[in-house]
Amino acid sequence: MKQIRWWLLGWWFASALTLSSAAGAALPMAVEGEPLPSLAPMLEQVLPAVVNIYTKSRVTERQSPFQTDPFFEKFFGTPPPQQRERRVSSLGSGVITDAKLGYVITNSHVIAGADEISVRLHDGRAFDAQIVGVDEDADIAVVQIAAEALQQIDPGDSDRLRVGDFVVAIGNPFGLGQTATSGIISALGRSGLNIEDYEDFIQTDASINQGNSGGALVNLRGELVGINTAILAPGGGNIGIGFAIPINMVQLLTRQIIEYGEVRRGRLGVIAQNLTPELAEALGIDTTRGAVISQVIPDSAAADSGMQEGDVVVAVNDREIVDASSLRNTIGLFRADEEIEVSFLRDGQRKSKRIRIRAIEPLAGQGLKINKRLEGIRLADIDDQDGPQGQRGVRAVDVVQNSLAWRAGLREGDLIISINKQPIYSLNDVERAVDEDDVMLLLNVVRGNSGLFIVIR
Repeated sequence: MKQIRWWLLGWWFASALTLSSAAGAALPMAVEGEPLPSLAPMLEQVLPAVVNIYTKSRVTERQSPFQTDPFFEKFFGTPPPQQRERRVSSLGSGVITDAKLGYVITNSHVIAGADEISVRLHDGRAFDAQIVGVDEDADIAVVQIAAEALQQIDPGDSDRLRVGDFVVAIGNPFGLGQTATSGIISALGRSGLNIEDYEDFIQTDASINQGNSGGALVNLRGELVGINTAILAPGGGNIGIGFAIPINMVQLLTRQIIEYGEVRRGRLGVIAQNLTPELAEALGIDTTRGAVISQVIPDSAAADSGMQEGDVVVAVNDREIVDASSLRNTIGLFRADEEIEVSFLRDGQRKSKRIRIRAIEPLAGQGLKINKRLEGIRLADIDDQDGPQGQRGVRAVDVVQNSLAWRAGLREGDLIISINKQPIYSLNDVERAVDEDDVMLLLNVVRGNSGLFIVIR
C-alpha cells in the first residue's frame, strides 16, 4: 500500500510540473491525507523577480526596390537615396539580481540597438532602464532601474546541475506576460552551436519561446541556475530544445560588467584542438578528455610560462577541460591579469603551472577601431599597382578567420567599393561611412570579376 501511495504521489508530481490540468477534470487536493506536490509556493516566491523588458529603436528603411540591386546600379547608376525612419518595438525578459541597486540581467540581443528600454515588474509598475554594460560575445547585459520594494532571485550553483534535474523557465513569451513552463535538464556544457562566441549552455526541454530571452531558469528550490537565451527551432516553433547560460558563468561576467561596463577577458595565448583517441594514443596518454595545444603564441602568457605544443590541458583552477571549446570558454571567464592554475599532461605525466593571463589584444587590423563588426580586418588603400587605373575602394589585405566579417563571407583580397551605400575611395571614407554604433554593415565587394553584397551583423 505504501508503494502504491508513493507511486501516486510521483504521478501527481509529474502532472503538477506541467502547470496545467485537463479541462473539466476535478483533481483531488490530497492523496491519503497528504497534499499534492505543487510548484505554486516556489513560483510565488520567484515570479516578482522576473521582469518584462520592452525596447524601442529607430530603423532606417530604403523605399526604392532597386536601392540594393547591383544590376540596376550597373546600368542606371546609383539611385538617389530614398529613406524613411520608423520606430520598432521588441520584447524580452530579465531577472532582478540585486534588489537594492536595481540591477537586472538580460541578454545583450534583447536590448541591442535600443533607444528606449522599459522594465515592467510583476506588480505592474514600469520603469525606464539605463544600460550598465553588455558582453555581446556571451550575450549578457546588465541594466539598472531606480525602484523601491524590488525582489531578487538568489543564485544557485550551476556547476552542481545534473542531467535529469527538474527546472522551470520563466519569461514573457510573445508578450503574453509572465509565463512558467517546466521540464528537465536535457544536457550540460553544450557548445559549438555558433549562437555566441562563448558557449557553455544548459540544454532544457522546458518551453522557451520568443520573448523568453533573458528570463530565469530556476530549480525547484527557486534558485536561479541559468538565463534563458535561445532555442533550436528548425520549423520556427518550439521543439523542446532550449538553451540557457549557466548562472555561474553569468555571475563572473556581470561582476566585470558592473565594475567596468564591459568584460575584460584575459588570454592564455594558445591555439588548441580536441583530443581524439588517435591523438591520445600518439601522445601516450590514456584519456580522451582535454585540449591539445597545437600552437603556443609567441610572447604570450603561455609562452612565457613554458607551455609547449603537445601539452594536453585537462583542468583550469580545478575545473575539468573536456575539449578545445571548453578551454576557450573557461579562459574567457577570467579577467586580464588574473592568475590561474593550468593542469596539463606532458609525456604522460600531470603537471601544473600558475599563469597570469594577459589582456586580449585587438585582432589583426585597424577595423576594430572603426566598428566592432570590422574586428579582425586589416584594410589598405589601393594604388595603380593593386588594380586597374581609376579603380576605387579599399583592399581587405587580412581577414582573421572566425571574425564576424569572415563569417559573413569577406575574404582576403576583396575590394570594398561601398559601405552602407556610401562610395569608398580610401580608408578615410570607411571611417566616415561607418558609425561605431552601427549594428549592421552593408558592404559592396568586388572579388575578381564578380561583385557581391555582404552583410555583417
